[in-house]
Amino acid sequence: MSYYFTSESVSEGHPDKVSDAISDAILDSFMQYRNPALRCACETLVTTNEVIVAGEYKGQIDDLDVEYLVRRVVKNIGYEQEGFHWNTLKVTNLMHGQSPDIALGTDNFGAGDQGIMFGYACNQTDNYMPAPAYYSHRIVEILAVLRKQGTLPWLGPDSKSQVTMEYNDDNTVKRIDKIVCSTQHADAVHIDQVRDQIKEVIVNILPDELVDDKTEFLINPTGRFVVGGPDGDTGLTGRKIIVDTYGGLAPHGGGAFSGKDPSKVDRSAAYMARYLAKNIVATGRADWATIQLSYAIGVEQPTSVYVESDRDSRELTKWITENVDLSPKGIIDRFDLFSPIYSGTTNYGHFGKDYLPWEQINLFPEESPKKKAIKNK
Repeated sequence: MSYYFTSESVSEGHPDKVSDAISDAILDSFMQYRNPALRCACETLVTTNEVIVAGEYKGQIDDLDVEYLVRRVVKNIGYEQEGFHWNTLKVTNLMHGQSPDIALGTDNFGAGDQGIMFGYACNQTDNYMPAPAYYSHRIVEILAVLRKQGTLPWLGPDSKSQVTMEYNDDNTVKRIDKIVCSTQHADAVHIDQVRDQIKEVIVNILPDELVDDKTEFLINPTGRFVVGGPDGDTGLTGRKIIVDTYGGLAPHGGGAFSGKDPSKVDRSAAYMARYLAKNIVATGRADWATIQLSYAIGVEQPTSVYVESDRDSRELTKWITENVDLSPKGIIDRFDLFSPIYSGTTNYGHFGKDYLPWEQINLFPEESPKKKAIKNK
């Protein structure tokens, strides 16, 4: 008997993603020095013509640097609206030095905090991501490209997507049942034009074999969407943790990523967990895998390692525990995480992008990825 599962994504102009992008840009300003002694934990709030940045750091940054980075990010996203404009918005910087008590645990590369982190991979798509999350990301990502290219000049920066997949009872992808997409648009454009052109874009993105005459499209279901972004809704760093990961198809430990340097295992250990899961699936050791890592603040080694899959999970757990350095420093060194790479992770998921170091398939050097196709119908 078939079943349904839904995931969503949001564009770079969504207010929460504007916040994430600012936090990651400030983090990258520290990471450009490639200095393992630097620290950053940056949170951002955006609202009508105002950006507030807060957090802790170890290193050097001043108000002018923060203001420049904020305006650059907002300009690159494309906000030049009356209620949120890169050139006229107000920037408030409330960042301050890192607590010496926290530094006690992280200067020697113990975990930056306690917590649990999850990684996941499956063979539903070529990048080993769940299909609903993958296609949700693709929709809003392509809309951003078409907006910036001028192909659809009436598009605004703020948009959201949602994809409902129908699965066979053996957990293989069968078809796409419903697609929801809401996008900000210019005041002058008619809603019929919005719906017709957005549907055309979406149909061209999705594989023909997954869309049929029963697939339902809900494009801007409320109709008008002119006021959007931070002018329409307040944004905060870290509120899109399910969008950032696996679309809800895998567990989540609760920690956000953006704005955090790699001494914070919320970020670095989640990247390691994805790396482990992806390598297990990509080398044919399982059709899907979930990894959990847990840590205690100031402690180098994880407090637990857990693998669940459709194969020999206990043997996989044993191999990982004996062969992979799961300390924060081991993770940082493997992926070269004190590098300015984080702005490239902010939008359309932190996983499934082949150029990121934790997406490389090289854990088992004697093997290469198994050639495969998406399982469907």
